[in-house]
Amino acid sequence: MTISYPARAGGVLTRVLEAGAGPATVLYLHGVGSRADRWRFNLEPIAAAGYRCMALDLPGHGFAQKGAAFEYGVPGYADFIEAFLDENRIENPHLVGSSLGAHVVSTVACRRPTRIRSLTLVGATGMFPLGAEARGAIADRMLDCSREGIEHKLKKVICDAALVTEALIDEEWKINTSPGAEDGFARLSAYFRNRIDDDAVGERLAALRPAPPSLLVWGEEDRSVPLSIGKKAQQVLNVPLRVMPATAHAPYWEDPETFNAILLEFLRRSG
Repeated sequence: MTISYPARAGGVLTRVLEAGAGPATVLYLHGVGSRADRWRFNLEPIAAAGYRCMALDLPGHGFAQKGAAFEYGVPGYADFIEAFLDENRIENPHLVGSSLGAHVVSTVACRRPTRIRSLTLVGATGMFPLGAEARGAIADRMLDCSREGIEHKLKKVICDAALVTEALIDEEWKINTSPGAEDGFARLSAYFRNRIDDDAVGERLAALRPAPPSLLVWGEEDRSVPLSIGKKAQQVLNVPLRVMPATAHAPYWEDPETFNAILLEFLRRSG
């Protein structure tokens, strides 16, 4: 069973989804415009294998604190995750991140490599600098929280358009236009436009000695962060890359059975 509750980390309010009570914790982190329950198909199956599974809403997203009182960007989000781990006495977690969430957990791993049990990066951003043109395009898209804009984004990150239901679009639109969300996305957009390349993490991850066991997972049809980026990351990091066919930027959500099997195999190998 998955439970949901509010919590604070570093004084910032968030929402936690939690399943299982195993000795090792698996912490899942979503990407831009998403939220913790995007992992709802992945928590209980992994918990059933003996793990404590937790997913958080990043500030500015989902049911977490929104508005101006936060440092929106990878360093601020990494501070937030570290505070959550420390305040909840979570030692040696397995970190799983998607998109921007992968950039954030990679940054946490670089800060405390000996305290992270493993790292799973799904469609990861932030491995390499984007360049001004790509940064600007992403920043502009982030500001469009109209219902039509939300529908377009969902159809880009999900391969099977039939999964993008009216209910999903409506829920995403209502959450991403809730009080404080516009200000949060504006600040995060400015970070992407001006500073995110300063925090690219691929070379730092590759240089870690020792490095936590790491795995790359990519949707074969990813149009947001193309598979070519995943292949480049595999070469730089020298870690396994698992490619999931017929999925795009959210393979864990589109094909949870395959993703969960990949993740569980990796977790068991990682100790």
